[in-house]
Amino acid sequence: MPRTRPPYPPEFRAEAVELIRSGAKTIRGLSRDVGVSDQTLRNWLKQSDIDAGRRHDGLTTSEREELRRLRAENRTLRMERDLLKKAAVYFARDGDRSR
Repeated sequence: MPRTRPPYPPEFRAEAVELIRSGAKTIRGLSRDVGVSDQTLRNWLKQSDIDAGRRHDGLTTSEREELRRLRAENRTLRMERDLLKKAAVYFARDGDRSR
């Protein structure tokens, strides 16, 4: 399903996390100020902790990107394999008819 709006830039996320961590803003206050849900801000805080090594209960941003890339590559390879299987069956049948 396509996203309804583009993702927030990494700089924006980092600044929001820093405002919360420094105590300058609360999650609820920042949420109201920038129009991002409380849960989204909590998710950004969690991901920031994972990336920094303070938490170990999830994938880092680079690991997520690699997983996304590998899944896409796997999807492509499966399609290519299926196409080659169909081509092999087609040419095997075609060879039998020419005899």
